[in-house]
Amino acid sequence: TEAIPAFLTIVMMPFAYSIAEGIVFGMVSYAVLKTLTGRHKEVSVTMYILAVLFILKTVFM
Repeated sequence: TEAIPAFLTIVMMPFAYSIAEGIVFGMVSYAVLKTLTGRHKEVSVTMYILAVLFILKTVFM
């Protein structure tokens, strides 16, 4: 669950034409994958807050 978000970050950077958007996608996928695999205690509250904020930013932009 660590390698997949890293791979998605690298892949999304050229597709989104933005390093920042690639990093955002990686952070959100990290939080989502950790939650889905039952390892949610490894993710800090700050990461969950950032993931929600980035999802809202993406939805409303």
